[in-house]
Amino acid sequence: MSSNKETFGRTLGFVLVICLVCAALVSIAAVGLKPLQQANKLLDKQTKILEASGLLADAGKDIVGTYNKRVEAKMIDLKTGTIIEGDVNTFDERSDSRDSAKSTKPANDIAGLSRRADRAVVYLVKSEQGQLDTIVLPIVGSGLWDLMYGFVGLAPDLNTVKSVVYSDLKETPGLGAEVLNPKWKALWPGKKMYNEQGTIAIQIVKGGAKKGDVHGVDALSGATLTSNGVERTLHFWLGDEGYGPFIAKFRNGGLN
Repeated sequence: MSSNKETFGRTLGFVLVICLVCAALVSIAAVGLKPLQQANKLLDKQTKILEASGLLADAGKDIVGTYNKRVEAKMIDLKTGTIIEGDVNTFDERSDSRDSAKSTKPANDIAGLSRRADRAVVYLVKSEQGQLDTIVLPIVGSGLWDLMYGFVGLAPDLNTVKSVVYSDLKETPGLGAEVLNPKWKALWPGKKMYNEQGTIAIQIVKGGAKKGDVHGVDALSGATLTSNGVERTLHFWLGDEGYGPFIAKFRNGGLN
C-alpha cells in the first residue's frame, strides 16, 4: 500500500514538474514572439494603407520603404478634427473603443459600434513629387457576423474615392467576404461620397448601380446585410460623429 502511495506521489510530482516546464516554455515563446507579431501586424497595416492609396503595385517588395517615404500618419481628435499628440504606430482603436475613458457612445450608431474611440489616425499619402495625393481613413462597422475593419482612400477633395479596402472581417466566403474580391473593389475608384449639397450620398445598390451613377456601387450578391453594413459604415465615418470635423477643417485649409 505504501509503495503504491509513493509511486502515485512520484507520478503526480513528475506531472506537475512537466506542467510547470511547459508553462514556462509557452510563456517564454509568447514573450519572444511578441515583437515579431507586432512587426507583422504593422507590416499588414502598412500594406493595406498602400493598397488603399493605389501604391501597392509600385511598392513591390519594399512595403516599409515605400510607406516611410510616401505616408505621413497623423493622430486626430475625432470630436474637433484637430491633430493631437500620440504614438501613431502603437495606437490601437480596438483597445480605446473598449475603454470608456477613451471612447464615446455614438448618438446615432448606424455602424453598430457600441462605442467609438475618441482618437483616430489618418494617413496623408504623397506623390513622388511630394504633393498630397491621397488621404486614407480607417473605418470600422458591423457586417453580418462581426465588426469589419478597413480603409477608404480619398483624393485630396475628400470626396472622390480612390479605393475601399477591408483588412479584417469574419464574413462568409463567397458572400459577405466578397468585399475582398478585386472585381468588387474595382467598382469604387472615381465614386463620390458626397453630393453637390455636401450630403453623404454614397449607396450600395441592390441589383446594381445605374451606369453613370457616381454615388452608387453594386451590392454584394447574396449578402444584403454585409452590403448594408458597408454603406452604414461609410455614412457613419464620413459624418459628424466620424471624420466630419476633420474633413471640414481640412477643406478650410487647416487642421490645428
